[in-house]
Amino acid sequence: MVLLKVKFDQKKRVKLAQGLWLMNWLSVLAGIIVFSLGLFLKIELRKRSEVMNNAESHFVPNSLIGVGVLSCVFNSLAGKICYDALDPAKFARWRPWLKPYLAVCILFNVTLFLVALCCFLLRGSLESTLAHGLRSGMKYYRDTDTPGRCFMKRTIDMLQIEFQCCGNNGFRDWFEIQWISNRYLDFSSKEVKDRIKSNVDGRYLVDGVPFSCCNPSSPRPCIQYQLTNNSAHYSYDHQTEELNLWLRGCRDALLGYYGSLMSSMGIVTLLVWLFEVAITVGLRYLHTALESVSNPEDPECESEGWLLEKSVPETWKAFLESLKKLGKGNQVEAEGADAGQAAEAG
Repeated sequence: MVLLKVKFDQKKRVKLAQGLWLMNWLSVLAGIIVFSLGLFLKIELRKRSEVMNNAESHFVPNSLIGVGVLSCVFNSLAGKICYDALDPAKFARWRPWLKPYLAVCILFNVTLFLVALCCFLLRGSLESTLAHGLRSGMKYYRDTDTPGRCFMKRTIDMLQIEFQCCGNNGFRDWFEIQWISNRYLDFSSKEVKDRIKSNVDGRYLVDGVPFSCCNPSSPRPCIQYQLTNNSAHYSYDHQTEELNLWLRGCRDALLGYYGSLMSSMGIVTLLVWLFEVAITVGLRYLHTALESVSNPEDPECESEGWLLEKSVPETWKAFLESLKKLGKGNQVEAEGADAGQAAEAG
């Protein structure tokens, strides 16, 4: 049973071919947009690669770039096919390739849909990447004299200022690491010695944060040292008073930024996918309408176009049988090759 059969005359076939030609070139522009979005996301991730040291975070932008390029290639080719469909002589050379081309288009549509889903589903992977990268970056914050790490202080400071955040999960993360370089510590001072001795790992830990955690909107001058010592500051209570620091952690800030970017790109990619599906359906109707022309010498005659030649279950069954035949054919070829090698060895 033919699925979704539609009758076409010459005028309808011409309109369908012209409409598909226009849609394909619009889809080329859509592919350029997807490519540009992937490139933009990749650049944004590269900017903060020091705190995102995981290659998995680049899977989404690389996929967007790839499907954007493929969209431009496939739709340019489809535009040419639709243009030549208006001329029976030119269309004849495309006729043997249309079925394989439609199969490739279906595979591309599936890939595009999966890439769109990845834009929404890889948030968890991004979160773990950010958590690990930020912890490493904060640990190397003090290594301003170490080659390869001397830039980390500036990176973290600029990150906290730009995204108005402090620490990994919050400002208290800075209490657990030594973020002041030994170069700037007076080891002859009793206070410094006592702090280092009081720590099992011999680190100089303070209840303070870098200057980049300070909120310039606060009316009070920034308090970045002795944050938990109420007696060290006038009219100050760290438990009740709202601190003049950024309270949001940088992991949440970055996750919100990149998450919103990826969600927006996922929505755009889904819209492009719907457009590509519509083009594939139109190409299928154009293909079957031109194939079913009863009299090729009479371009005015009517023809029928359909989406599937059989019902969905029958089509799926035929597809599985073709896969089985292909597998058996490969197996027979392999056995024949083994028998030939055995004969030569004998």
